[in-house]
Amino acid sequence: MSVSLRGCILCMLTTIFTDNALAQNTDIEALRVEVAELRQDYESRIAELEQRLEMAERSSSAALGAAPAPGGRNTSANSAFNPAIGIIFQGQAWNYDNDPKNHIVQGFPFGGEAGPFDEGLATGEAEINISANVDDKFTAWLTVPVVIEDGEAGVEIEEAWIETTALPGGFSSRFGRFFSGIAYLNNKHAHSWDFADQPLPYQAFLGDQYLDDGVQLRWIAPTDLYIELGAEVFRGSRFPAAGAERSGYGSNSLFANIGGDFARDHSWLAGISHLKARSFERPSGANDAPILFSGNTDTTIAQFVWKWAPNGNWKQRNLVFQTGLFWNTDQGEYTLPGGPVLTTDNDQRGWYAQTVYQPFPRWRVGARVDGLSKDSIGNGFSDSVLAAPADDLRRYSLMADWSNSEFSRLRFQYTRDEAGPGNDNQWGLQYIFSIGAHGAHSF
Repeated sequence: MSVSLRGCILCMLTTIFTDNALAQNTDIEALRVEVAELRQDYESRIAELEQRLEMAERSSSAALGAAPAPGGRNTSANSAFNPAIGIIFQGQAWNYDNDPKNHIVQGFPFGGEAGPFDEGLATGEAEINISANVDDKFTAWLTVPVVIEDGEAGVEIEEAWIETTALPGGFSSRFGRFFSGIAYLNNKHAHSWDFADQPLPYQAFLGDQYLDDGVQLRWIAPTDLYIELGAEVFRGSRFPAAGAERSGYGSNSLFANIGGDFARDHSWLAGISHLKARSFERPSGANDAPILFSGNTDTTIAQFVWKWAPNGNWKQRNLVFQTGLFWNTDQGEYTLPGGPVLTTDNDQRGWYAQTVYQPFPRWRVGARVDGLSKDSIGNGFSDSVLAAPADDLRRYSLMADWSNSEFSRLRFQYTRDEAGPGNDNQWGLQYIFSIGAHGAHSF
């Protein structure tokens, strides 16, 4: 009996200690999960605070007479390496009801990089960004896309500019090849867009984005309210300009932005800009039978952006609304395929509005509607792509994306395109990944 009793006691003690060990292991695993979640949350909050600190430092620097970091990028964070190097990988898969090779927008022969994506699977640009402070007065930026066209890889120079960092009075200057400061989306790289493509007015009037060789002068007022004024002179060799008219000073622009914070949850930005571009035989439309334009193009753009995040915590939940209005005028001569030369004074209009909402971390959904319209251009254009459409053109887009971190994003997009000769349903998947230096995006 005593042996049996001792065995029972030993068996009970073994069971108790085993259960306690299992319980402790479960508790430890739960604690590990909780610590990981807390670490991720605090890292997100710290990243948000660092971005807000950067913006505050830029405003303070402007008030003290130093120029802000170029393009809103965190040059101080990237100064550990000289130069800082980052690479953006992009790719997509698209499906259309209609053949995208036959895509036209009646009345608006697109130029530049505008137009639909290729159908099917495709590797997009691999964008290499290199930046560094040259010295205590200058910083430099280089963007080199690696593209694949007709099965062959090619290297381009997209941006190559120098910017001052020590001009007095809130002034800064940029020179080289860069995206113009006009409009809200024009100087933002494709990987930071909320949709896979640009709104219709950007495509029709700016060839997606206006990029050229030139000089820019900006001034930021030393005030609590954000006030920015800028002027630019460009060579005028890229859409909507062409031919480097006026001895290589073919286009110029003016822009003004004003913005600020409202309470703790809201921030806003409003702006207006104007681009005057001169062209000599600017091509647009089909490559094998282009339409050539020689004359002046005036584009005026008004924009408004409103952002909301509870208690300023951008990582948890946020909403962004933005809209833009475009007025475009072409004055000059169009040379149509086959030789007819027709004079034009053509007024065009465009607009878009979009909302993107992040209900919880990592996930976002968005909706966009955009449109184009124009006046009658004359009977001589009635049989060409330049003829005014019977109705205003419309396009509707929906998107949803998931970002595991600030360095990766997967996106789904659906577009109902009613701007072509026939209504088109367009479905797309996109990936965006980045490695290396990756500074904060501008507002």
